[in-house]
Amino acid sequence: MANILYDALFAPLAARENTLITTADGGTISGAAFLALVHRQANALRALGLRPGDRLALQVAKSPEALALYGAALAAGVVVLPLNTAYTPAEVAYFLGDCGAAVLVGDAAAAEGLAAVAADHGARFVTLNGDGSGSFSDLVASQSAAFSVVSRGGTDLAALLYTSGTTGRSKGAMLSHDNLLSNAEVLREHWRFTSGDVLLHALPIFHTHGLFVASNVVLSAGASMIFLPGFSLPQVLRFLPQASVMMGVPTFYTRLLDAPEFTRDLVAHMRLFVSGSAPLLAETHIAFEERTGHRILERYGMTETNMNTSNPYEGARRAGTVGPALPGVELRITDPASGEQLPDGTPGMIEVRGPNVFKGYWNMPEKTREELRENGFFITGDIGVIDDQGYVSIVGRAKDLIISGGYNIYPKEIELLLDEAPEVLETAVIGVPHPDFGEAVVAVIVPKPGQSPTESALLAGLQSQLARFKQPKAIILRDELPRNTMGKVQKNLLRAEYAELFRPVAQS
Repeated sequence: MANILYDALFAPLAARENTLITTADGGTISGAAFLALVHRQANALRALGLRPGDRLALQVAKSPEALALYGAALAAGVVVLPLNTAYTPAEVAYFLGDCGAAVLVGDAAAAEGLAAVAADHGARFVTLNGDGSGSFSDLVASQSAAFSVVSRGGTDLAALLYTSGTTGRSKGAMLSHDNLLSNAEVLREHWRFTSGDVLLHALPIFHTHGLFVASNVVLSAGASMIFLPGFSLPQVLRFLPQASVMMGVPTFYTRLLDAPEFTRDLVAHMRLFVSGSAPLLAETHIAFEERTGHRILERYGMTETNMNTSNPYEGARRAGTVGPALPGVELRITDPASGEQLPDGTPGMIEVRGPNVFKGYWNMPEKTREELRENGFFITGDIGVIDDQGYVSIVGRAKDLIISGGYNIYPKEIELLLDEAPEVLETAVIGVPHPDFGEAVVAVIVPKPGQSPTESALLAGLQSQLARFKQPKAIILRDELPRNTMGKVQKNLLRAEYAELFRPVAQS
């Protein structure tokens, strides 16, 4: 019986006696040993009462055992639901209630709150800790390494990934076996992965980037990985000489650039550095190449689609762009109001269609119809522009669009100009309520260490480059910008914090 994703990614491990995973303490796990763990876990899931199509929620620290649970769920025909380890029990309760998970696996340190939440929603609760211990592992130890894999086709559901929910209820994106496998195979070919590659894996595995991009590509290529529990600068510097590829978020690369030990010689052997999940500043791109001789390959994806575009492996990797659409993926720019396709060079809504695009939102048929057109194009919510060579640049999120005095203003245009100022480290431009203009442009700026830029000087630098209606009505200096776990700036928090900035002062 065929199980599309398991057969492609996990079944080949049976013949692998060489190392699949190297852990932070230097330990190694062969492919065959890892697959035996996957099968024992699959038997344990069955012992817990899980049946094909049931949902398995995971809120666990990154570990080889946690990664194996992904494979075990696939083998058992169970839908895996990885959850951010930062979520509170109250937040986890929403996901359990929404998807009807039959089992919740969590850390023993949070057992009191999670067990109560699981009980409230009729789910069983077992523990799996970052060191591999826990009640689930105890159950696994008593299971056989022989497992009869459940048949699963390409359209069957493999995973539920919930969006961040920054603008309302978090939505469960339904990802099929075909969605995940097609993307893994395209990325393997596009990024030239082979069985000889060693990926330095410091990403979390509750997110598309770490679980479905990094891990799936390694498994698809028969490659191996150095599996770190998170980004630790000393650990990354220690293991880089053993790796050939690194995938990260922009913060990883800025931290490396801050380390004097991060030299051209240290990474002379590396084949590829990939960045995603948040925009990479052009300044970081340039500084990284100057330091190492490597041009970071930036790509663009999202929870609902996995990867959509990528700068080329061979050819121009352009700072500030996320490259052309991947093979098999159609990408177009449309008018947000009418849905009509726009000519190249005109900013508009990014829409994508392809085998990577999800099946819809769990229990949200109306939301699915709003964002997934009948012709298969998904309305991403991202505003972008395509140049005459097919390279895509992300202008911003549609919800970040500022309408001031009736004019549409794209924050990215202003951010790029402010970031050019020598005193500025990074910028977030937002729109906040204004009594006269509807919304006013506000720039929130993090200065470089030791720098104190003035509002007047920064505004003066924009006067010749921006129309007056685009110029910030206020500039605010901060030590840092609020970010989520994947490094994305949370502009919704900034908008809430400064919502009263232009509210008229009441007269006494």
